[in-house]
Amino acid sequence: MARIVQKYGGTSVGSIEKIKMVAERVIEACREGNQMVVVLSAMAGQTDGLIAMAKEINPDPDLRELDVLMSTGEQVSVALFAIALKSLGYEARSLLGFQAAIHTDDLYGKARIRDIEIDRITRNLDAGRIVIVAGFQGLNARGDITTLGRGGSDTTAVALAAALDADVCEILTDVDGVYTTDPNVYRKAQKMDFISYDEMLEMASMGAKVLEIRSVEFAKKFNVPIHVRSTFSKERGTMVIAEIKDMEKVAVSGVAYNKNEARITIRKVPDQPGVASRLFDPVFKAGIVVDMIVQNTSQDGFTDLTFTVPKGDFYKTMKLVSDVGKDVGAETVLGDEDIAKVSIIGVGMRVHAGVAKKMFSALAEKNINIIMISTSEIKISCIIEEKYTELAVRVLHDTFGLNHAKEEIL
Repeated sequence: MARIVQKYGGTSVGSIEKIKMVAERVIEACREGNQMVVVLSAMAGQTDGLIAMAKEINPDPDLRELDVLMSTGEQVSVALFAIALKSLGYEARSLLGFQAAIHTDDLYGKARIRDIEIDRITRNLDAGRIVIVAGFQGLNARGDITTLGRGGSDTTAVALAAALDADVCEILTDVDGVYTTDPNVYRKAQKMDFISYDEMLEMASMGAKVLEIRSVEFAKKFNVPIHVRSTFSKERGTMVIAEIKDMEKVAVSGVAYNKNEARITIRKVPDQPGVASRLFDPVFKAGIVVDMIVQNTSQDGFTDLTFTVPKGDFYKTMKLVSDVGKDVGAETVLGDEDIAKVSIIGVGMRVHAGVAKKMFSALAEKNINIIMISTSEIKISCIIEEKYTELAVRVLHDTFGLNHAKEEIL
């Protein structure tokens, strides 16, 4: 007997017909002798509809009440799913986030899971029931409902799998696995049989929508194997697992891109201790995520500082930095939204030399100018003009021989 946690996204339970289909799939796994915990998102489009209604009343709704409202989407889907299972003759019990004792911090809309009390879930499993848990939600120390942010159901599922010591966490969605790049950008993209936690973290941080980044962080921390697969197919998908030695045989595993980038340059900043801290302090306090940062060599006591932020935060960041820039004596602040980030990712970079040179040469051959560069142990990222994004992805995919999927080694 295995203990399996399955998560189904909004498109997988987007209609009554789909709910019935998914119920039959869960029952099939149950018949094989497995204990099943099912995490569900709200039905497709429901969360957006709830937010839209709130904003009709107030364009800036109270965050506590917005979490109360948004959590009702999952309440609908888990109740309907339990009804479907019971109609097919199987014992089931639906639990909302607070009933499943998923405890979070106090950050409404972006709460983080602190711990999970599993007693109620395990009692129901031991009684032979299928347990359905509402994803995306929890309970803070005040007893208030909280939500985990977009993609939070993935995090719920992996956190439950860790707490329950499940054999696997299956993320079932409308894609059949993790690909070497976005198949919508390059038809030669290949589904991978496996990918390491670190590689998946990099892919998720680049905007790959297969898994939410916090779910991968949980999986890595607690060594939870994740199986990303399609709701509408029985084929094997992609396993996200701890790194093993054979993964280093391949220098680059995937090519990722992110068009949600904007660049800000502060010209002629006084090159003095504490200036950078003053410039970034209001940005960080506003909760804006800064990605790449490059500082030029000092000349005559001044330097240029360039960094990237999400496009949605561009104008707010420009204002914040411009105000502080005047105070510290910077010459001017420039901005550019027409950029994108393209990255190559692979744990094999640690042992393969010349990967960066190969990447830069491939882009140069297509006259794609590199504006900024950032590296880590397993990733090299370049900021380029947005209009060259798709071309860069295809060129790098070909350059590193990703047109053939990794051989299965598990």
